[in-house]
Amino acid sequence: MSASPRARLTLASVAVAFAAADTYVVVLALPDMMSGVGLSADQLQRAAPIVSGFLLGYIAVLPLIGRIADVVGRTPVLVGALILFAVGSLITAGAYDLSLVVVGRFLQGVGGGGLVPATLALVADLWPADRRGLPLGIVGAVQELGSVLGPLLGAAVLAIADWRYIFWLNLTVAVILALLLRGLQRPPLSAAVGLLACIALGLTLTAPERLASGITLGLPFVPFSGDSRLLTPIGVVTFVLLALWLGLILFQGRASLAGLVKQIDLVGALLLALALAGVVLAFATADPEQEVMAPSGPWLLVAAGIFAVAFAVWQRRTAQPIIPPGLLGAKAAWGSLLVSFLVGAALIAALVDVPVFARTTQSGGQLAAALVLLRFLVALPIGAVVGGWATRRYGLGLITGVGLGLAGAMFVLMAFWDQDALDHPPATITLLVCGFGFGLALSPVNTAILAATRPDSHGLVSALIVVARMIGMLVGVSALTAIGLRRYYTLVADIPTPNELCPGAAVTTCRPFIDALRDAGVSQVHTIFAGAAGCAFAAAVLAVLLLGRRVK
Repeated sequence: MSASPRARLTLASVAVAFAAADTYVVVLALPDMMSGVGLSADQLQRAAPIVSGFLLGYIAVLPLIGRIADVVGRTPVLVGALILFAVGSLITAGAYDLSLVVVGRFLQGVGGGGLVPATLALVADLWPADRRGLPLGIVGAVQELGSVLGPLLGAAVLAIADWRYIFWLNLTVAVILALLLRGLQRPPLSAAVGLLACIALGLTLTAPERLASGITLGLPFVPFSGDSRLLTPIGVVTFVLLALWLGLILFQGRASLAGLVKQIDLVGALLLALALAGVVLAFATADPEQEVMAPSGPWLLVAAGIFAVAFAVWQRRTAQPIIPPGLLGAKAAWGSLLVSFLVGAALIAALVDVPVFARTTQSGGQLAAALVLLRFLVALPIGAVVGGWATRRYGLGLITGVGLGLAGAMFVLMAFWDQDALDHPPATITLLVCGFGFGLALSPVNTAILAATRPDSHGLVSALIVVARMIGMLVGVSALTAIGLRRYYTLVADIPTPNELCPGAAVTTCRPFIDALRDAGVSQVHTIFAGAAGCAFAAAVLAVLLLGRRVK
């Protein structure tokens, strides 16, 4: 017996929250992860694929997963996404080099990202259009709650155990949720083979000392050549079991797979994924505090543009495009995507630059900066629930406009913070109201696009709204950083040299020079906050004009 629809939604919401928490846990654990795969603290650029690999999996294949959810149903996609998340967690937990961590994080991104559109579409399946606001708000709140709990969970795990236990915990929770979603149905043969494959994979990657060092039991762990743990007898067994597992899944679902291939535009999905991948890699591999995009960013954007044009041409020629003609024709549909993009562009300024401001003006390091950001994050889920409740009483555009107007106004105040602003209560109130404002906008935007599109495409449009927000975050951090850096370098150019300010003193002891650099850094963040305010106000105006009134 499978779980009831509302029980499935509860489990899916928990899964979404846990996947969201994982994103923030990794940010906190990144230095330990780098050390665990042989990277030093000054090799941060080499570790960038740990983050960009997750984002690539999260964004690039999301439209395809959303379309699959429309064809095969929400529960199979939720279970499949959790299995991918679990396998990715297993690979990451047992990884002994950077490439394995990146592969594991990519699979976690695919799985974690796939949970969101399936869950939003499940809400649309269970509630009529005029009553979706509150449950969508609750799902949004649960997702944002994950961003609040993530740093706390990461800090708790890292305080008592190695970073790998974060991913062992992910594996355990994902498996439990997948089993609960399936209910009491008899497990297929592929499940037993999959369990054996995962056990073998875990043993291969971790090579437990008690086994690997044994005279007899250690033989399966002896490499054929070099020191790779994969090129071993147990590694070969693992690959065979993984291939058998995949083969059984395809064989047992061959009827559904045949229908899936007929109903899904795989070529279009691939072209769209490549276009999105180019955008992700152009921006996600850059250090947002130092550069606009990666050195290869312009070439990646050119490639993304080529694939986007090819996708548009293919969409016109294929009989069954992945995005059906006219699906986003309604003003509220394409308007929701545009507003979501601008929301992401403004939101990223808080997520990145509030901690930057805290590190620039206060002592305490990364953890103290994360706690400052927590003041913003904690209000997001509250705003999401209130925004969802308000959708039945007020216009979708009005709620979104008010929320983003509040966020924009708070960014204006933040653009005038002095260096000791975080020591006073008004800064906390500003961060809380800003987070609350963003939260207000979550449910109305999702409600608007679901109400303006066909039920058989709700999985796809839910994926597109998430992609629009994530791309907005990537482009926003690049554009706002460019503006901020220009301001910073302009101010630095006018600062006298240390020798002029402190003749004969070392640079590190020249207080006037250090203070001038700090002032320039604060001014850079002020400029970024001002740009974020502009994005928030623009999104507010567009929401009022495009998202319409209450759903009836």
